[in-house]
Amino acid sequence: MSKRKYGLALSLVLAASALLGACGTDKDKEKDTSSSTGGNASDFSIAMVTDVGGIDDKSFNQSAWEGIKQFGKDHNMSEGDGGYAYLQSKDDSDYTPNLNALTRRDFDLVFGVGFLMEDAINTIAEQQKETNYAIIDGVVDQPNVASILFKEQEGAYLAGVAAALMTKTDKIGFVGGMEIPVIERFEAGFVAGVAAVKPDLKVDVKYTGSFDDAALGKAAAGRMYSSGIDIIFHAAGGTGNGVFSEAKERKEADKNADVWVIGVDSDQYEEGKVGEENITLTSMLKRVDVAVQDISNLAKEGKFPGGETKVYGLHDDGVALADSRGAIPQDVLDQVEEYKQKIADGEIEVPEFAK
Repeated sequence: MSKRKYGLALSLVLAASALLGACGTDKDKEKDTSSSTGGNASDFSIAMVTDVGGIDDKSFNQSAWEGIKQFGKDHNMSEGDGGYAYLQSKDDSDYTPNLNALTRRDFDLVFGVGFLMEDAINTIAEQQKETNYAIIDGVVDQPNVASILFKEQEGAYLAGVAAALMTKTDKIGFVGGMEIPVIERFEAGFVAGVAAVKPDLKVDVKYTGSFDDAALGKAAAGRMYSSGIDIIFHAAGGTGNGVFSEAKERKEADKNADVWVIGVDSDQYEEGKVGEENITLTSMLKRVDVAVQDISNLAKEGKFPGGETKVYGLHDDGVALADSRGAIPQDVLDQVEEYKQKIADGEIEVPEFAK
């Protein structure tokens, strides 16, 4: 080969190498940039561990899962590894194994649903510092954990106002799951709302000690309705399904029966259907889905609020009352709205714990 031809060939090789090197550099830069800002759907993933209520509790866990699914849809993610997923806990012994399993599957953000998961998340977050975690209804003081709380008492207060204005018997009940701070906030707000309208009306309060036993909820509701109570607000997860069952059975037996249920967390209107009738008065919405999407978006953007506690209330639509679909007349709704505005304006400070 002549020196001229050899030199030309060498020049071509060097040029190609430089071009490939430049392409590789651009690709690396793109990868680095996406990583630092949270990346796109293909390099960000989220998952959740349910509490014992399960993914289909028509309440708390279901709302969280709907938030995760909506986030996945918004960002063109697929269900499964590398996208979004969940693991269901049958009892509290499943919390740690489920959190560990999702961490090993390399999800970037893992949610623990429920106060009872505090210890499990605290332990694993300390061990797995490269993974971000979020706990709903609990507080974990770790730099890679975001704590999510709600002002349940504010939404429950409005439910109490509505119940006090709607009751015909002046007898109202509250069925809670486990007697823990988050459920006590529901109780405190509800009792305070009732008292704001009818100070002499005493709410019958019953804790079942469980979030996943519909039979306990049904038994509690049966006793209350038999005593003359016509409206029951439940904050009991899957146990609350039994409250609905009892009310529906009574409505089926007597279409003129005055039995109502106020749902919780999600809009439980569909749960209250009895033929053409419906026994759901309204539902106190706890927008777990909104919180899940908010934290997920922050994490994806590289702004994960690790070590912080975010509290969602009436002011940011974290809690609300669902559309009553005509069960509550407009004049009552107008009064409820007045109380809502007073809370927003700071005129009413709703207690977190019952007296």
